[in-house]
Amino acid sequence: MTDHLSDIRVAALAKNSVIKFLGPLIDRIIGLNRLQDLYRQHQFSGLDKQTFSTKLLKVLGVQIIGGDKILDKIPESGRCIVVCNHPYGMIEGVIIANLLAKKRTDTKIMANVGLQVFKEIKDYFIFANPLKPKSPINNIAIKQCFRHLHNDGVLVLFPAGRVSFYQNDKKMISDGDWDRLTVQLMKRTASPVLPVFISGTNSKLFHRMGRIYYRFRLLMLAREMLKLDQHTIKLLSANLIKAEQFSECKDKKVINDTLRLHCYLNDERYIIPWQINKQISAMATLITPSDKDLMQAELTHLPVEQHLVDYRSFSVYYAYQQQAPQCIREITRLREATFRDENEGSGESCDTDKFDATYMHLFIFDNKEREIIGAYRIGLTDKLLKDGDQSQLYLAQMFNFSANFINQQQACMEMGRSFIVKAHQHSFYGLLLLWKGIGAFVCQNPQYRTLYGTVSLSKLYDPRSVTLINKVMVTNTNSVEAKIAFKNSLHPELASFLAQHQLSAEQLSILVKGIEQDGKDIPVLLKQYHKLGAVFHCLGIDGNFNTTPGLLLSVDLPNAPDKLLKLYLGAGKDDYLAYQH
Repeated sequence: MTDHLSDIRVAALAKNSVIKFLGPLIDRIIGLNRLQDLYRQHQFSGLDKQTFSTKLLKVLGVQIIGGDKILDKIPESGRCIVVCNHPYGMIEGVIIANLLAKKRTDTKIMANVGLQVFKEIKDYFIFANPLKPKSPINNIAIKQCFRHLHNDGVLVLFPAGRVSFYQNDKKMISDGDWDRLTVQLMKRTASPVLPVFISGTNSKLFHRMGRIYYRFRLLMLAREMLKLDQHTIKLLSANLIKAEQFSECKDKKVINDTLRLHCYLNDERYIIPWQINKQISAMATLITPSDKDLMQAELTHLPVEQHLVDYRSFSVYYAYQQQAPQCIREITRLREATFRDENEGSGESCDTDKFDATYMHLFIFDNKEREIIGAYRIGLTDKLLKDGDQSQLYLAQMFNFSANFINQQQACMEMGRSFIVKAHQHSFYGLLLLWKGIGAFVCQNPQYRTLYGTVSLSKLYDPRSVTLINKVMVTNTNSVEAKIAFKNSLHPELASFLAQHQLSAEQLSILVKGIEQDGKDIPVLLKQYHKLGAVFHCLGIDGNFNTTPGLLLSVDLPNAPDKLLKLYLGAGKDDYLAYQH
């Protein structure tokens, strides 16, 4: 056996004379003899690392799906960390190395020292010994990892350090605790991280034996690799996570567990896509725009107190349908157009229902272009519930309100159907002007102390993001329940994560940005309500709004942060706060 040949027999690896003597027997038991025969039979000796790994996967019969999508997310140049779960124990290191080297020849994988036996592929790896944390080779390996990233290379880590096993608390097979080296490397080298989920697991026998004695797992790894004939392994990931996204988080455990969660959230077994609404097969042509002269004339005739705010060329008004039918007609057209962009449109020629006639409409009018750029629909509960008939409330179609819910206790403003037209969605003044208008209205009508409504979570969001928002933001007050509840599988890793960590809205934002293929954040309106100190009650499906999920919330306006009250209520803030019922 020359230095160019890989010899994986126990007799060649062991230093103990007794183990060497028993080597042939151990080889047969744990499958190393078959692996050695495979090596010789298929003439692996002397192959370069990429040819060796490609041939090994072909000989083993392993089918890889999703590799191209992973490569698309790896930067063309510059440092990058890839973190993966460890479901098989051996083959995944070869899979990832072979894949990434197709795009980045500067890829290194931190791997178990046991893989040194394969001389042909040793250049892929930085070797460590996870079974002996204090081994000197580990310190050397960590230094090599830092050096490799500082040299702008790609580094692959399996932070569990050992193969996945059955977790009693999660009732599933997954990695043990992840080592925090990833966080240290990310923070100190400012490297982005791509969490990659590797599908599948070893055999039932492997896990049964592992539950009897954990070291049996190590002894069975070679046999498990040889069982992979015609086995399909999927590689899945969401987005590259930038180090600066964690700049505000100082807790390394939170960061580490978040990266792990990002990995496991790609498990397809827990991804349930949105159901396609078959009722909307084609979108009707939108109604024609309302006449600009007629709209402007309607605004001129509104009572002076209904003209709430002015800013540059923009004015904020409120009106009822009977006062400004052309303006409200235009609002229904613009709502439908805007909601269609968010996959929430009704499919009708405009977005309207019976509530448009009884609700107040607060909107922004651009005096220069003579057009409406955004609006809110607001129901005043003291007027709508005079006869105690909850059917007069739009949200009573979505939720069962108990006698304890705030809208049954005092005068409230039910907020809904908010929009800003596409051309103004990235402006700072759109949402700000709507809220200044709301502030001016409550200063005129200080009996309204509470706002409640829903934030629509568009179906353009991944269901996993909606699940996260629901689990992180909602505090069940037992005073309201959804008529159609949002249902989605909760990954055991997510349940475990939430049991350990109380996430902030900022940390939720990181998770959502990681999941969403276009990198979008949680809804701006959700952030707005959160800043106002909203209580989020429950998540329901709006059967009257393209089965869109809606997050019900309420805001006790007098207890909102003073800075925001000053911004929205202006000079009327003190009088509003001093108002006595």
